[in-house]
Amino acid sequence: MLKGGIVFVALVFLASNAVAQAAAGAGNAEKAQKLAAIAKQLQLTPQQEQQLMPILKADAPKIEAIKNNPSLGPLQKMEQIKAIHAQSDPQIKAILNPQQYQQLQEIRQQEIHAAMERKMGQQ
Repeated sequence: MLKGGIVFVALVFLASNAVAQAAAGAGNAEKAQKLAAIAKQLQLTPQQEQQLMPILKADAPKIEAIKNNPSLGPLQKMEQIKAIHAQSDPQIKAILNPQQYQQLQEIRQQEIHAAMERKMGQQ
């Protein structure tokens, strides 16, 4: 029983590292670390991680483009980011259990608040 638990933890760790390395190979280690941290916080199974990471990776460049668009105001940026989240939510809800989904929503809200605080600090 203990041996099986250790193997599972090792597999989750290796899967998290593989996702982080794959994203880092694409050129952005920070984003890879962020995705790995989300996977760890949500306590994803290897199967969940395999299904969820491509969705989050696909959303990331869209969200970055919105964040870096100087022609959008903070409210517009927030609305557009929420729209992207709304598009991927049906897929994500099918992968995560209700507790994990709620936790992901909280992580997203924290990200939005942190971005707003950083923006306010720059002004």
